[in-house]
Amino acid sequence: MSKTVTEENALTRYLVPAFLVFVCPPFAMLMWHVNVNLNGSFANLSDELMKNGLFNELVNVWWAHFFGSATAWKIIGIFAALQLALMKFLPGKKFTGTITPMGNLPEYKDNGLASYIITFVLFFVCTLGLKLFQPSIVYDNFGDILGALNLTALIFCLVLYFKGRYAPSSTDNGSTGNFLFDYYWGTELYPRILGWDVKQFTNCRFGMTGWAVAVTSFAFAQAHIYGKADPSIIISAALIVIYLFKFFIWESGYMRSMDIIVDRAGFYICWGCLVWVPAVYTSPVMFMVLHPIGLPVWIATLIFIAGLGSIFINYWADRQRQVVRSTNGETTIWGEVPVLIHAHYETETGEKKKNLLLASGFWGISSHFHYVPEIMSAFFWSCATGFSYFAPFFYVIFLCVLLTHRAFRDEAKCSKKYGEHWEEYRKLVPYKIIPGVI
Repeated sequence: MSKTVTEENALTRYLVPAFLVFVCPPFAMLMWHVNVNLNGSFANLSDELMKNGLFNELVNVWWAHFFGSATAWKIIGIFAALQLALMKFLPGKKFTGTITPMGNLPEYKDNGLASYIITFVLFFVCTLGLKLFQPSIVYDNFGDILGALNLTALIFCLVLYFKGRYAPSSTDNGSTGNFLFDYYWGTELYPRILGWDVKQFTNCRFGMTGWAVAVTSFAFAQAHIYGKADPSIIISAALIVIYLFKFFIWESGYMRSMDIIVDRAGFYICWGCLVWVPAVYTSPVMFMVLHPIGLPVWIATLIFIAGLGSIFINYWADRQRQVVRSTNGETTIWGEVPVLIHAHYETETGEKKKNLLLASGFWGISSHFHYVPEIMSAFFWSCATGFSYFAPFFYVIFLCVLLTHRAFRDEAKCSKKYGEHWEEYRKLVPYKIIPGVI
Protein backbone atom coordinates (compact mmCIF):
# COMPACT_ATOMS: atom_id res chain seq x y z
CA MET A 1 0.00 0.00 0.00
CA SER A 2 2.81 2.44 0.85
CA LYS A 3 4.32 1.89 -2.57
CA THR A 4 1.02 2.77 -4.23
CA VAL A 5 0.72 5.93 -2.16
CA THR A 6 4.31 6.88 -2.99
CA GLU A 7 3.70 6.36 -6.70
CA GLU A 8 0.51 8.42 -6.51
CA ASN A 9 2.32 11.22 -4.72
CA ALA A 10 5.08 11.21 -7.34
CA LEU A 11 2.47 11.44 -10.08
CA THR A 12 0.35 14.20 -8.54
CA ARG A 13 3.15 16.14 -6.86
CA TYR A 14 5.81 16.05 -9.55
CA LEU A 15 4.98 14.52 -12.92
CA VAL A 16 1.54 16.04 -13.60
CA PRO A 17 2.49 19.57 -12.43
CA ALA A 18 5.74 19.46 -14.40
CA PHE A 19 3.97 18.24 -17.54
CA LEU A 20 1.24 20.91 -17.39
CA VAL A 21 3.52 23.80 -16.42
CA PHE A 22 6.03 23.11 -19.19
CA VAL A 23 3.68 21.85 -21.93
CA CYS A 24 0.56 24.01 -21.70
CA PRO A 25 2.12 27.48 -22.24
CA PRO A 26 3.75 26.57 -25.59
CA PHE A 27 0.71 24.50 -26.59
CA ALA A 28 -1.51 27.56 -26.14
CA MET A 29 0.57 29.37 -28.74
CA LEU A 30 0.57 26.35 -31.06
CA MET A 31 -3.23 26.18 -30.77
CA TRP A 32 -3.44 29.73 -32.11
CA HIS A 33 -0.89 28.93 -34.82
CA VAL A 34 -2.83 25.87 -36.00
CA ASN A 35 -6.14 27.72 -36.29
CA VAL A 36 -4.80 30.93 -37.83
CA ASN A 37 -1.78 29.88 -39.91
CA LEU A 38 -2.13 26.15 -40.60
CA ASN A 39 -5.68 25.88 -41.90
CA GLY A 40 -6.83 24.35 -38.61
CA SER A 41 -4.84 21.20 -39.33
CA PHE A 42 -2.85 19.39 -36.65
CA ALA A 43 -1.44 17.27 -39.50
CA ASN A 44 0.14 20.44 -40.89
CA LEU A 45 1.55 21.16 -37.45
CA SER A 46 3.02 17.66 -37.35
CA ASP A 47 4.65 18.23 -40.73
CA GLU A 48 6.16 21.51 -39.50
CA LEU A 49 7.46 19.84 -36.35
CA MET A 50 9.07 17.09 -38.42
CA LYS A 51 10.66 19.67 -40.69
CA ASN A 52 11.75 22.28 -38.12
CA GLY A 53 12.07 20.33 -34.89
CA LEU A 54 10.21 21.24 -31.71
CA PHE A 55 12.66 23.90 -30.53
CA ASN A 56 12.77 25.78 -33.84
CA GLU A 57 9.00 25.51 -34.18
CA LEU A 58 8.47 27.08 -30.77
CA VAL A 59 10.97 29.81 -31.60
CA ASN A 60 9.18 30.55 -34.88
CA VAL A 61 5.69 30.49 -33.38
CA TRP A 62 6.16 31.75 -29.82
CA TRP A 63 9.26 33.92 -29.70
CA ALA A 64 7.89 36.37 -32.27
CA HIS A 65 4.93 37.02 -29.94
CA PHE A 66 6.60 36.25 -26.59
CA PHE A 67 6.59 39.86 -25.38
CA GLY A 68 3.37 40.78 -27.14
CA SER A 69 3.11 44.16 -28.87
CA ALA A 70 2.21 47.69 -27.88
CA THR A 71 -1.33 47.19 -29.16
CA ALA A 72 -1.71 43.87 -27.34
CA TRP A 73 -0.56 45.38 -24.04
CA LYS A 74 -3.00 48.27 -24.48
CA ILE A 75 -5.87 45.84 -25.11
CA ILE A 76 -4.97 43.71 -22.07
CA GLY A 77 -4.33 46.71 -19.82
CA ILE A 78 -7.53 48.56 -20.69
CA PHE A 79 -9.63 45.40 -20.46
CA ALA A 80 -8.14 44.35 -17.10
CA ALA A 81 -8.51 47.87 -15.68
CA LEU A 82 -12.12 47.99 -16.83
CA GLN A 83 -12.95 44.65 -15.21
CA LEU A 84 -11.25 45.63 -11.95
CA ALA A 85 -13.10 48.96 -11.91
CA LEU A 86 -16.45 47.29 -12.55
CA MET A 87 -15.76 44.74 -9.81
CA LYS A 88 -15.03 47.52 -7.33
CA PHE A 89 -17.47 50.28 -8.17
CA LEU A 90 -20.58 48.63 -9.62
CA PRO A 91 -23.23 48.15 -6.93
CA GLY A 92 -24.18 44.60 -6.04
CA LYS A 93 -25.57 42.55 -3.21
CA LYS A 94 -23.02 41.01 -0.88
CA PHE A 95 -22.94 37.21 -0.76
CA THR A 96 -20.71 34.65 0.86
CA GLY A 97 -18.99 31.57 -0.48
CA THR A 98 -18.59 28.21 1.20
CA ILE A 99 -16.96 28.10 4.62
CA THR A 100 -13.36 26.98 4.24
CA PRO A 101 -11.60 24.08 5.97
CA MET A 102 -10.04 26.64 8.33
CA GLY A 103 -13.41 28.23 9.10
CA ASN A 104 -13.10 31.33 6.88
CA LEU A 105 -16.14 32.63 5.02
CA PRO A 106 -15.20 34.53 1.82
CA GLU A 107 -17.38 37.48 0.84
CA TYR A 108 -18.10 38.76 -2.68
CA LYS A 109 -20.15 41.38 -4.50
CA ASP A 110 -22.77 40.05 -6.91
CA ASN A 111 -22.37 42.45 -9.86
CA GLY A 112 -21.01 40.09 -12.51
CA LEU A 113 -24.04 40.24 -14.82
CA ALA A 114 -24.06 44.03 -14.83
CA SER A 115 -20.30 44.02 -15.49
CA TYR A 116 -20.76 41.61 -18.40
CA ILE A 117 -23.50 43.70 -20.02
CA ILE A 118 -21.63 46.99 -19.55
CA THR A 119 -18.50 45.47 -21.10
CA PHE A 120 -20.42 44.55 -24.25
CA VAL A 121 -22.17 47.91 -24.41
CA LEU A 122 -18.78 49.65 -24.24
CA PHE A 123 -17.33 47.28 -26.86
CA PHE A 124 -20.08 48.07 -29.37
CA VAL A 125 -20.12 51.79 -28.59
CA CYS A 126 -16.34 52.07 -29.05
CA THR A 127 -16.26 49.96 -32.25
CA LEU A 128 -19.51 50.48 -34.14
CA GLY A 129 -20.53 53.81 -32.61
CA LEU A 130 -17.43 55.91 -32.01
CA LYS A 131 -15.25 53.80 -34.34
CA LEU A 132 -12.26 54.11 -32.01
CA PHE A 133 -10.99 50.74 -33.22
CA GLN A 134 -12.09 47.87 -35.42
CA PRO A 135 -14.37 45.25 -33.80
CA SER A 136 -11.97 42.61 -35.16
CA ILE A 137 -9.14 44.05 -33.04
CA VAL A 138 -8.88 41.02 -30.74
CA TYR A 139 -8.53 38.56 -33.63
CA ASP A 140 -6.15 40.85 -35.51
CA ASN A 141 -3.78 40.95 -32.50
CA PHE A 142 -4.54 37.57 -30.93
CA GLY A 143 -1.07 36.05 -31.29
CA ASP A 144 0.49 39.03 -29.52
CA ILE A 145 -2.29 39.02 -26.91
CA LEU A 146 -1.65 35.36 -26.09
CA GLY A 147 2.10 35.97 -25.96
CA ALA A 148 1.68 38.87 -23.54
CA LEU A 149 -0.87 36.98 -21.44
CA ASN A 150 1.39 33.93 -21.26
CA LEU A 151 4.28 36.01 -19.95
CA THR A 152 2.11 37.99 -17.54
CA ALA A 153 0.28 34.96 -16.16
CA LEU A 154 3.45 32.95 -15.54
CA ILE A 155 4.92 35.86 -13.56
CA PHE A 156 1.62 36.54 -11.79
CA CYS A 157 1.46 32.94 -10.57
CA LEU A 158 4.95 33.36 -9.14
CA VAL A 159 3.76 36.47 -7.30
CA LEU A 160 0.82 34.49 -5.92
CA TYR A 161 3.20 31.76 -4.75
CA PHE A 162 5.20 34.22 -2.65
CA LYS A 163 2.10 36.08 -1.49
CA GLY A 164 0.54 32.88 -0.18
CA ARG A 165 3.72 31.99 1.68
CA TYR A 166 4.62 35.35 3.19
CA ALA A 167 1.56 37.63 3.04
CA PRO A 168 -1.59 35.46 2.93
CA SER A 169 -5.06 36.97 3.01
CA SER A 170 -6.43 34.26 5.32
CA THR A 171 -5.43 31.18 7.28
CA ASP A 172 -6.30 28.95 4.28
CA ASN A 173 -2.75 28.91 2.99
CA GLY A 174 0.37 26.80 3.21
CA SER A 175 3.27 25.21 1.40
CA THR A 176 4.11 21.57 0.74
CA GLY A 177 7.82 22.38 0.51
CA ASN A 178 7.74 21.37 -3.17
CA PHE A 179 8.13 24.59 -5.18
CA LEU A 180 6.89 23.10 -8.47
CA PHE A 181 3.70 21.72 -6.92
CA ASP A 182 3.07 24.89 -4.91
CA TYR A 183 3.52 27.03 -8.03
CA TYR A 184 1.15 24.74 -9.95
CA TRP A 185 -1.50 24.32 -7.24
CA GLY A 186 -1.06 27.60 -5.38
CA THR A 187 -0.24 28.44 -1.78
CA GLU A 188 -3.43 30.31 -0.92
CA LEU A 189 -7.11 29.45 -1.29
CA TYR A 190 -8.62 32.95 -1.36
CA PRO A 191 -5.96 35.56 -2.10
CA ARG A 192 -6.99 39.19 -2.25
CA ILE A 193 -4.86 42.03 -3.57
CA LEU A 194 -5.83 45.58 -2.59
CA GLY A 195 -9.33 44.33 -1.83
CA TRP A 196 -9.87 42.49 -5.12
CA ASP A 197 -10.53 38.76 -4.95
CA VAL A 198 -7.98 37.18 -7.27
CA LYS A 199 -9.98 34.15 -8.39
CA GLN A 200 -13.17 36.12 -9.01
CA PHE A 201 -11.12 38.41 -11.25
CA THR A 202 -9.09 35.78 -13.13
CA ASN A 203 -11.81 33.13 -13.41
CA CYS A 204 -14.89 35.25 -14.01
CA ARG A 205 -14.27 38.85 -14.94
CA PHE A 206 -11.14 38.44 -17.07
CA GLY A 207 -11.42 34.82 -18.24
CA MET A 208 -15.16 34.42 -18.91
CA THR A 209 -15.88 37.98 -20.06
CA GLY A 210 -12.74 37.92 -22.21
CA TRP A 211 -13.90 34.66 -23.81
CA ALA A 212 -17.18 36.28 -24.88
CA VAL A 213 -15.55 39.45 -26.20
CA ALA A 214 -12.94 37.43 -28.11
CA VAL A 215 -15.42 35.24 -30.02
CA THR A 216 -17.52 38.32 -30.82
CA SER A 217 -14.42 39.96 -32.28
CA PHE A 218 -13.69 36.75 -34.24
CA ALA A 219 -17.12 36.90 -35.89
CA PHE A 220 -16.47 40.51 -36.94
CA ALA A 221 -13.06 39.44 -38.26
CA GLN A 222 -14.69 36.94 -40.63
CA ALA A 223 -17.12 39.61 -41.81
CA HIS A 224 -14.17 41.93 -42.47
CA ILE A 225 -12.19 39.28 -44.39
CA TYR A 226 -15.02 37.85 -46.51
CA GLY A 227 -17.50 40.72 -46.63
CA LYS A 228 -20.01 38.95 -44.41
CA ALA A 229 -20.17 36.55 -41.49
CA ASP A 230 -21.27 32.97 -42.16
CA PRO A 231 -24.28 31.69 -40.15
CA SER A 232 -21.97 29.08 -38.58
CA ILE A 233 -19.78 31.65 -36.84
CA ILE A 234 -22.75 33.85 -35.94
CA ILE A 235 -24.61 31.11 -34.08
CA SER A 236 -21.44 29.75 -32.48
CA ALA A 237 -20.40 33.13 -31.12
CA ALA A 238 -24.00 33.86 -30.09
CA LEU A 239 -24.32 30.58 -28.19
CA ILE A 240 -21.08 31.26 -26.29
CA VAL A 241 -22.19 34.81 -25.43
CA ILE A 242 -25.55 33.47 -24.19
CA TYR A 243 -23.87 30.64 -22.28
CA LEU A 244 -21.66 33.16 -20.51
CA PHE A 245 -24.66 35.43 -19.86
CA LYS A 246 -26.11 32.41 -18.05
CA PHE A 247 -22.80 31.97 -16.24
CA PHE A 248 -22.96 35.49 -14.81
CA ILE A 249 -26.57 35.02 -13.72
CA TRP A 250 -25.18 32.06 -11.76
CA GLU A 251 -21.86 33.64 -10.72
CA SER A 252 -22.73 33.45 -7.01
CA GLY A 253 -23.21 29.69 -7.47
CA TYR A 254 -19.90 29.37 -9.31
CA MET A 255 -18.13 30.98 -6.37
CA ARG A 256 -19.22 27.91 -4.38
CA SER A 257 -17.97 25.42 -6.98
CA MET A 258 -14.88 23.18 -6.86
CA ASP A 259 -12.83 25.68 -8.88
CA ILE A 260 -13.20 28.14 -6.04
CA ILE A 261 -13.60 26.18 -2.81
CA VAL A 262 -11.00 23.45 -3.47
CA ASP A 263 -8.47 24.65 -6.04
CA ARG A 264 -5.97 27.17 -4.76
CA ALA A 265 -4.92 30.24 -6.73
CA GLY A 266 -1.93 28.96 -8.69
CA PHE A 267 -0.95 28.00 -12.22
CA TYR A 268 -3.75 25.43 -12.55
CA ILE A 269 -6.53 27.96 -12.00
CA CYS A 270 -5.07 31.42 -12.64
CA TRP A 271 -2.82 30.70 -15.63
CA GLY A 272 -5.61 28.51 -16.96
CA CYS A 273 -8.17 31.33 -16.90
CA LEU A 274 -5.75 33.98 -18.15
CA VAL A 275 -4.23 31.95 -21.04
CA TRP A 276 -5.82 28.52 -21.55
CA VAL A 277 -9.36 29.93 -21.74
CA PRO A 278 -8.47 32.52 -24.42
CA ALA A 279 -6.36 30.03 -26.40
CA VAL A 280 -8.47 26.86 -26.20
CA TYR A 281 -12.03 27.81 -25.23
CA THR A 282 -12.24 30.27 -28.11
CA SER A 283 -10.67 27.82 -30.59
CA PRO A 284 -13.87 26.57 -32.32
CA VAL A 285 -14.79 30.14 -33.32
CA MET A 286 -11.14 31.02 -34.00
CA PHE A 287 -11.07 28.17 -36.52
CA MET A 288 -14.29 29.34 -38.15
CA VAL A 289 -12.91 32.77 -39.01
CA LEU A 290 -11.02 31.40 -42.02
CA HIS A 291 -13.45 28.55 -42.73
CA PRO A 292 -16.89 29.87 -43.73
CA ILE A 293 -18.84 26.89 -45.05
CA GLY A 294 -22.02 28.59 -46.24
CA LEU A 295 -24.15 26.86 -43.61
CA PRO A 296 -27.84 26.93 -44.65
CA VAL A 297 -29.93 29.16 -42.42
CA TRP A 298 -32.37 26.38 -41.52
CA ILE A 299 -29.55 24.11 -40.29
CA ALA A 300 -27.99 27.01 -38.39
CA THR A 301 -31.36 27.67 -36.77
CA LEU A 302 -31.76 24.04 -35.67
CA ILE A 303 -28.23 23.97 -34.20
CA PHE A 304 -28.89 27.27 -32.44
CA ILE A 305 -32.14 26.01 -30.90
CA ALA A 306 -30.46 22.79 -29.77
CA GLY A 307 -27.62 24.80 -28.24
CA LEU A 308 -30.06 27.12 -26.48
CA GLY A 309 -31.91 24.10 -25.09
CA SER A 310 -28.67 22.65 -23.71
CA ILE A 311 -27.73 25.95 -22.07
CA PHE A 312 -31.19 26.25 -20.52
CA ILE A 313 -31.11 22.71 -19.10
CA ASN A 314 -27.66 23.37 -17.65
CA TYR A 315 -28.99 26.53 -15.98
CA TRP A 316 -32.17 24.76 -14.83
CA ALA A 317 -30.14 22.05 -13.10
CA ASP A 318 -27.93 24.57 -11.28
CA ARG A 319 -31.03 26.58 -10.37
CA GLN A 320 -32.71 23.57 -8.75
CA ARG A 321 -29.87 23.12 -6.29
CA GLN A 322 -29.61 26.84 -5.57
CA VAL A 323 -33.32 27.13 -4.79
CA VAL A 324 -33.25 24.09 -2.51
CA ARG A 325 -30.37 25.46 -0.48
CA SER A 326 -31.67 29.04 -0.36
CA THR A 327 -35.07 27.84 0.91
CA ASN A 328 -33.60 25.18 3.20
CA GLY A 329 -35.51 22.56 1.22
CA GLU A 330 -38.91 24.28 1.56
CA THR A 331 -39.71 24.07 -2.15
CA THR A 332 -40.75 21.61 -4.84
CA ILE A 333 -38.78 20.01 -7.67
CA TRP A 334 -40.78 19.05 -10.73
CA GLY A 335 -43.94 19.49 -8.67
CA GLU A 336 -42.89 17.19 -5.83
CA VAL A 337 -41.27 17.57 -2.43
CA PRO A 338 -37.53 17.08 -3.01
CA VAL A 339 -35.65 14.09 -1.62
CA LEU A 340 -33.00 15.55 0.67
CA ILE A 341 -30.23 14.26 2.87
CA HIS A 342 -29.28 16.47 5.80
CA ALA A 343 -25.53 15.95 5.77
CA HIS A 344 -23.37 16.95 8.72
CA TYR A 345 -19.66 17.62 8.53
CA GLU A 346 -16.86 19.19 10.52
CA THR A 347 -14.30 21.80 9.46
CA GLU A 348 -10.59 21.40 10.18
CA THR A 349 -11.00 23.77 13.11
CA GLY A 350 -13.64 21.47 14.66
CA GLU A 351 -16.66 23.61 13.79
CA LYS A 352 -19.78 21.52 13.06
CA LYS A 353 -21.74 22.39 9.91
CA LYS A 354 -24.56 20.92 7.83
CA ASN A 355 -25.60 20.93 4.20
CA LEU A 356 -28.44 19.67 2.04
CA LEU A 357 -27.73 16.98 -0.55
CA LEU A 358 -30.39 17.04 -3.27
CA ALA A 359 -31.46 13.69 -4.75
CA SER A 360 -34.40 14.92 -6.85
CA GLY A 361 -34.86 16.52 -10.25
CA PHE A 362 -31.73 16.55 -12.38
CA TRP A 363 -29.73 15.75 -9.24
CA GLY A 364 -31.66 12.51 -8.88
CA ILE A 365 -30.57 11.38 -12.36
CA SER A 366 -26.85 11.58 -11.55
CA SER A 367 -24.73 13.62 -9.19
CA HIS A 368 -23.29 15.67 -12.07
CA PHE A 369 -25.98 15.41 -14.73
CA HIS A 370 -25.54 19.15 -15.40
CA TYR A 371 -22.24 18.29 -17.09
CA VAL A 372 -24.15 16.57 -19.92
CA PRO A 373 -25.94 19.71 -21.22
CA GLU A 374 -22.74 21.69 -20.67
CA ILE A 375 -20.84 19.34 -22.98
CA MET A 376 -23.74 19.35 -25.46
CA SER A 377 -23.70 23.16 -25.53
CA ALA A 378 -20.02 23.09 -26.47
CA PHE A 379 -20.70 20.42 -29.10
CA PHE A 380 -23.39 22.52 -30.78
CA TRP A 381 -21.31 25.69 -30.99
CA SER A 382 -18.44 23.60 -32.37
CA CYS A 383 -20.31 21.45 -34.92
CA ALA A 384 -21.70 24.44 -36.80
CA THR A 385 -18.58 24.40 -38.98
CA GLY A 386 -19.03 20.75 -40.04
CA PHE A 387 -17.00 17.64 -39.32
CA SER A 388 -14.13 17.89 -41.80
CA TYR A 389 -11.60 19.10 -39.24
CA PHE A 390 -10.57 18.00 -35.76
CA ALA A 391 -9.53 21.47 -34.52
CA PRO A 392 -13.03 22.84 -33.77
CA PHE A 393 -13.73 19.83 -31.54
CA PHE A 394 -10.56 19.98 -29.46
CA TYR A 395 -12.33 22.04 -26.81
CA VAL A 396 -15.27 19.59 -26.62
CA ILE A 397 -12.89 16.66 -26.07
CA PHE A 398 -10.92 18.65 -23.50
CA LEU A 399 -14.16 19.54 -21.71
CA CYS A 400 -15.22 15.87 -21.56
CA VAL A 401 -11.90 14.94 -19.94
CA LEU A 402 -11.97 17.93 -17.58
CA LEU A 403 -15.52 17.37 -16.34
CA THR A 404 -15.10 13.60 -15.96
CA HIS A 405 -11.95 14.19 -13.90
CA ARG A 406 -13.79 16.84 -11.90
CA ALA A 407 -16.67 14.45 -11.18
CA PHE A 408 -14.26 11.90 -9.70
CA ARG A 409 -12.47 14.61 -7.71
CA ASP A 410 -15.79 15.82 -6.36
CA GLU A 411 -16.73 12.26 -5.43
CA ALA A 412 -13.55 11.91 -3.36
CA LYS A 413 -14.04 15.33 -1.74
CA CYS A 414 -17.69 14.71 -0.81
CA SER A 415 -17.01 11.19 0.45
CA LYS A 416 -14.32 12.53 2.76
CA LYS A 417 -16.40 15.53 3.82
CA TYR A 418 -19.79 13.88 4.43
CA GLY A 419 -18.81 10.28 5.23
CA GLU A 420 -21.85 8.09 5.87
CA HIS A 421 -24.19 10.81 4.59
CA TRP A 422 -22.49 10.59 1.20
CA GLU A 423 -22.86 6.82 1.22
CA GLU A 424 -26.57 7.35 1.86
CA TYR A 425 -26.74 9.77 -1.06
CA ARG A 426 -24.91 7.33 -3.33
CA LYS A 427 -27.53 4.67 -2.65
CA LEU A 428 -30.14 7.07 -4.04
CA VAL A 429 -27.99 8.46 -6.87
CA PRO A 430 -25.40 5.83 -7.86
CA TYR A 431 -24.11 7.45 -11.09
CA LYS A 432 -21.79 10.44 -11.44
CA ILE A 433 -22.66 11.79 -14.93
CA ILE A 434 -24.52 9.46 -17.32
CA PRO A 435 -26.92 6.90 -15.78
CA GLY A 436 -25.89 3.35 -16.59
CA VAL A 437 -22.49 4.46 -17.91
CA ILE A 438 -20.50 6.44 -15.37
